Amino acid sequence: MRLQAGNGGETTWCFSQVKGTLEDDVTEADLISCVEFNHDGELLATGDKGGRVVIFQRDPASKQCVPKKGEYNVYSTFQSHEPEFDYLKSLEIEEKINKIRWLKRKNQAHFLLSTNDKTIKLWKVSERDKRVTGYNTREEGGRPRDPARVTQLRVPTVRPADLMVEASPRRIFANAHTYHINSISLNSDQETYLSADDLRINLWHLEITDQSFNIVDIKPANMEELTEVITAAEFHPTECNLFVYSSSKGTIRLCDMRAAALCDRHAKLFEEPEDPHARSFFSEIISSISDVKLSNSGRYMMSRDYLGLKVWDLRMETKPVETYPVHEYLRSKLCSLYENDCIFDKFECCWSGDDQRLMTGSYNGFFRIFERSGGGGGGGGRRGELTLEASREAAARPRQPLRARRVATTAKRKKDEISVDCLDFNKKILHTAWHPHESVIAVAATNNLFLFQDKF
Repeated sequence: MRLQAGNGGETTWCFSQVKGTLEDDVTEADLISCVEFNHDGELLATGDKGGRVVIFQRDPASKQCVPKKGEYNVYSTFQSHEPEFDYLKSLEIEEKINKIRWLKRKNQAHFLLSTNDKTIKLWKVSERDKRVTGYNTREEGGRPRDPARVTQLRVPTVRPADLMVEASPRRIFANAHTYHINSISLNSDQETYLSADDLRINLWHLEITDQSFNIVDIKPANMEELTEVITAAEFHPTECNLFVYSSSKGTIRLCDMRAAALCDRHAKLFEEPEDPHARSFFSEIISSISDVKLSNSGRYMMSRDYLGLKVWDLRMETKPVETYPVHEYLRSKLCSLYENDCIFDKFECCWSGDDQRLMTGSYNGFFRIFERSGGGGGGGGRRGELTLEASREAAARPRQPLRARRVATTAKRKKDEISVDCLDFNKKILHTAWHPHESVIAVAATNNLFLFQDKF
């Protein structure tokens, strides 16, 4: 029962760091739009609505502590995307970073993919701590020298210099999507990746920028017959021929690229039958899947709809093996959530490194952590669940145990509970990430990045 709060509502989780200003006047461009750890957890990248990518590096001293601390320092900041204008369609293309995906490290440099609505870029992030001096054809400042003044040959020398981190675009993958890109996913072969928009999924090779293969196309001949759109897509973590994609109708399709070049016919369809007695005007909206993530082992898959999380066994299509309500108390508020457009918010979800815990966001700065059943989900039972808050109050108590938050659904509420009518729907936690090997989590709250860790 590790996740359940102990006496006084305290947990084993504590605040580690917060990045970003805690000012009230936040500009739209500063809002964080994606968060992603790299494969060893040494780097953490965020993208924002202003098209910037900020990379944080694990503090070396924090790894020597017992227990280790989840503390990061700014490593590099660069402008990944700029606003553009499509003159053919009279359409503005935002610079907002939709997704970031890290490539596995093969040498001293780091590589990552970032995308806005239309264009995907491959970035190389490298360090320089040496400089070359003693050129023959140019001055030390870089200006070309007059060849007539070169009277002797010199051997250039390499000398130490201040550390400089450079980010340079190595590939630009553009003009392949008519609709907005919602997903990118690297294949386990580390040579290809997919990109998905509302109606199509394309397969790319990292070395080829002017050609991609359309592997899924659900666009009907007559757009009036359109019944669903693609909401998320991801490659299997170990099987390079398998990928999944989710839809706005609450279904997930598993496709095998060995079966056909165009994967219009899925290998498996994961769908939970709807209870006809629970059907309402909002049923289709809240059943739309906003995110799908395969477990690190590759056996399970997690999907996030508006009200909850579901865990599926890839060997069983008929129903999820586990269901976790995230904020069931909002079911009675769907009408007002529809009016203020919050019902269309797209919450993401993530796995812990050992696949035993799940995390996703909610409103009022709350995020939820669920601990799965002991055997990995066979029976659907749960060991614990926890609601924590990314807030200034948490930041004011560094390395102190966080208090579990609870929401009261009735008029009578306890001292440590907050009424469902008092929730702030502007403070939404849409983007979260879990360290691949440790109990360190990153939570994006508007323009701030909160880092928490489990002291246990």
